[in-house]
This record gives sequence, structure tokens and C-alpha cells, in this order.
Amino acid sequence: MKEEIKAHNNLLELIGNTPLIKLNKITQKMKGNYFAKVEAFNPGHSTKDRIALYIIEEAERKGILKPGDTIIETTSGNTGFSIAMVSIIKGYECILAVSSKSSADKIDMLKTMGAKVYVCPAHVSADDPRSYYEVAKRLHNEIKGSVYINQYFNELNIDAHYQTTGPEIWEQTAGKITHLVACSGTGGTISGTARFLKEQNPNIKVIGIDAYGSVLQKYHQTKEFDANEIYPYRIEGLGKNLIPTATDFDIIDKFEKVTDESSAHTARELAKTEGLFVGYTSGAAMQGLKQLEEEGEFDENSNIIVIFPDHGSRYMSKIFNDEWMNQQGFFDSETAEIHKIEYVK
Repeated sequence: MKEEIKAHNNLLELIGNTPLIKLNKITQKMKGNYFAKVEAFNPGHSTKDRIALYIIEEAERKGILKPGDTIIETTSGNTGFSIAMVSIIKGYECILAVSSKSSADKIDMLKTMGAKVYVCPAHVSADDPRSYYEVAKRLHNEIKGSVYINQYFNELNIDAHYQTTGPEIWEQTAGKITHLVACSGTGGTISGTARFLKEQNPNIKVIGIDAYGSVLQKYHQTKEFDANEIYPYRIEGLGKNLIPTATDFDIIDKFEKVTDESSAHTARELAKTEGLFVGYTSGAAMQGLKQLEEEGEFDENSNIIVIFPDHGSRYMSKIFNDEWMNQQGFFDSETAEIHKIEYVK
């Protein structure tokens, strides 16, 4: 009897079931047991593969998406890459409205994946006609046979993680998780994952990581949108200048804010200590963990799961570039050692 060739039909079959990896050196002096859900193991190198596939297949199932249609989305880069990847395999056109805050690496990747890219100014209000939200809406209205994913206001963003990320973490931890820590941007990852986990054990504490310059923490505390909280910041895919309906604020216990600078250093530290080459937002998540531990959030029996959303290759022109770090005023002798190069003559 001949053996079958063992192969996946396409990349989409590799989405999900990402590994849980114990953090050792970077957490050495911290109370508790720390594990990273490393989403860079998805074929598109980010957690956004999950929502891209889930939302597109739901649209197909409902007859909203038909062969030859165009998919439009607003993105800081990762969702756009995932949608472009799924679109290639499924045969759709892809148009992306991208924030100018997105790294050059991300924008180049989107173009490489065949997407038409509109780069929009980052530091304008959400209702400004130049904002990436409004540009995506305009394109959707202008292009017949287009579908706007609209991840910030799409309940399916939450459902994708309720169906996949939450159950994976519950199974991988044998139900022993005590804390979930995840960055909050659109809010889909933290909300969907938390919703599933709290159904299994309502005592699990859910902590969102937010950026200074974002409105999310203040809104969580007061249920009021405060425009005075908004100012430019550098971390991509974290925080917001609007309130996404894809964030279930009631299921999040608290938010912790992190700075651009500390998050950049911590991303580089993860590479140096754990060999984990992960992105800016992952650095922010790890920085949030450090701060929470210092504040006494965890004890020796805590089993903390932190979600690392994407891969470091998306930030080669930013946090892993010494010149960029220096330009931001982030550079010091410690970070210089990470990238020390000696040229042999």
C-alpha cells in the first residue's frame, strides 16, 4: 500500500494552533509563571491571520463575498498582510488604507502581496476625510462589488478569537491560567479570548495593555471618550483615538499603559534573552507584564499568559534599527550592544 503525500493544501490550513512558550530569563526575578502565546507562528506572522480568514469565510458563507469581488480594509499593517494573503489564495482583489505610522517594512510587504495601498496621515482625527478609516469607507462606496472588513467595528473580530485563541490557551494550560495579558487595539484579540476563558473560569483576570496617547484606559475607567487623552505615539497596532465596538470593555478587568521607549527596549530585550524575535506590540505586552509584576499584580502561583501578536521582521526599519532608535531619543549604550558590528578589513 502506497503512503499518501503529507502536505497542506495551502497556507490557510496553517492558521492557528500557535505554540505556548515559557519565558525564562526575562522573567527570572519576577513572581509567577510566564508563558507567551507566540502568534508569529501563523503563516502570515501575526494574530491577524485568524480574523482575516474567519471574517472572509463568514462573508463567503453568507453570500456577501463572490468571486472577483474586492476586499477593502483599514489597517496598521498586520491585518492588511493577512487579508492580502487570504485574498491571493481565494482569488479576491485587495485594497488597503494604511496609517502613515506603519513601518516601511509593513507597507513594502503589503505591496509585495499584490495589495493596492493608500497611505493615510496617522495624526488626524478619526472622522477626518484623510484618515484611514474614512478613506476605506470612501473606497468601499465608490467600488462596486467591494466588501469592507471594518475590523474595528466588526463583531466577527471578537468571534474569531472566541472560536480559536481562547480554546487553544485553555487547552494548552490545562485550565490553569490565572491571568491573560494582551495588547488592545481593535480589541478583538483580547475580547474574544477573554470571553471564552471567563466562561470556563470567571476568576481569570484579564488585563489590557494600552499606549500613552490612546483613549482606551480612560474610557474603560469612566465610560467617557476624552479627546484630551489623544496625542501622537509610535507603537503600531496598540491603543486607539476612537472607541472600537470590537472591544468588550466589560470583560477586561483593567488596563496598563506603556511608553513607546520602554516597549521598544523590551522588544529588543526579548530577542537578547529569550531568542524571541517579536514585534513592537509584543515588546509593549512584555513591558506591561514587568510593570504589573512590580505593582504586585502576580504571586508565586500565578500562571500568566501573554499574547505576542507579531514578528520582529515587520520592524526592521524601526525598533531593530539603531538609527531610528537614535532619532527617537531611545538609543543608549545597552541597545548599542545588541547590534554591535565589527568589520574585518
